[in-house]
Amino acid sequence: MKFAVCNEMFVDRPIADTFSTIRKLGYAGVEIAPFTLAPQAAPFDVRKVPAERIIEVRAEAEEAGIEVVGLHWLLAKTEGFYLTSPDPTVRRHTAEYLRALAELCADLGGKVMVLGSPQQRNLQEGVSYADGEAYAAEVLHAAVPACRQFGVTIALEPLGPAEGNFMLTAVAGIHLAKLVGSPHCRLTLDVKAMSSEEQSIAEIIRASRDWIAHFHANDPNLFGPGMGEVDFHPVFAALKETGYNGWVSVEAFKYDPSPEEVARKSIEYMQKVLAEV
Repeated sequence: MKFAVCNEMFVDRPIADTFSTIRKLGYAGVEIAPFTLAPQAAPFDVRKVPAERIIEVRAEAEEAGIEVVGLHWLLAKTEGFYLTSPDPTVRRHTAEYLRALAELCADLGGKVMVLGSPQQRNLQEGVSYADGEAYAAEVLHAAVPACRQFGVTIALEPLGPAEGNFMLTAVAGIHLAKLVGSPHCRLTLDVKAMSSEEQSIAEIIRASRDWIAHFHANDPNLFGPGMGEVDFHPVFAALKETGYNGWVSVEAFKYDPSPEEVARKSIEYMQKVLAEV
């Protein structure tokens, strides 16, 4: 397993500084939120990011010795895109945007796109779960050819009920991935989200072993791993048991007393736990 961190923790500083900081802390990879790449008037649209800026960011990561894992918060801060929309035009535009994101991901050197973005996927009034799932499968299926072309995997991220009303469990995520029917559509497991399920986190990992493309490490208290009640020993033991050797990305949402301190405590804890299991 390799450790990465999500870059929006350091959004108020130059991205090159973020890369060098997390490398010094011991991380090998970075997961990028597209809206952090370049300032632009709202709403954000990745297609407006200049090509030279994308080249620059990749070069800065390489210079810092950091690998770009991929992208997350794919639809955050955008407008007009929605995964479960009953409007076929919106679904078509959303698929087009996901195709653009796949190209961006590859241009940065990444291989995975974490599809969380609950505000752009929760079921709208009058849309049943079955219909919403069918709409989402249609959008994702339309994006798959670009993912295949650029060597990128969409990793569906189940989120707990605190986040919304669509794809709340790993089982639901796997079911949607099966509907899409492509090796380029798999699963991200997130510790905070799994903590809301009836099964233990270790049980969910084992049951999802054939679908895991990416993993988020955090705690239900919104801090990093080791900074709350979740014991990561059974978590990492289950990941090792299933043969997972991909990225474990720290995705925290609270940064007290500082992003550096949260990132430092997180990786020190994960390294300690991994050595013990």
